[in-house]
Amino acid sequence: MYMHVNFWGQEFKVNMIIGCIGGFLIAVMSSMFGFGGGPFMVPLMTVILGLPMYVVVGSSLLAIFFNTAMASGRVISFGNTDFLLFAFMAAGAIIGGTLGPQIAKRLNPLWVKRVAVVGLTILGLMLIGVIPAPR
Repeated sequence: MYMHVNFWGQEFKVNMIIGCIGGFLIAVMSSMFGFGGGPFMVPLMTVILGLPMYVVVGSSLLAIFFNTAMASGRVISFGNTDFLLFAFMAAGAIIGGTLGPQIAKRLNPLWVKRVAVVGLTILGLMLIGVIPAPR
């Protein structure tokens, strides 16, 4: 079952079954282990579903919004919330989600993917402790 996505005058064909199964598995794993699903949603949408990076940036934020909202509700119920930090991060996500696709559309898609690979590699190395995370 395919869905046709029309974005900025370009049309893309996306397999919805693979997208739903992949999104479900990523949400389950990120909920179980406590990490954000964004670094896994981006490769799902670019490599497996074949969407260009300038579409994936905002779509990734929307896709992880629901999982993040549920996890945030749970953390708030424990009383472990810094609302000022949340406000700054929300503003950054909105600004980045708006400007990012506009910038990426003007760049060569290969370079956008290379930057994403470098960023995800650094993140992965931080998660396994090879590179110390900034404090």
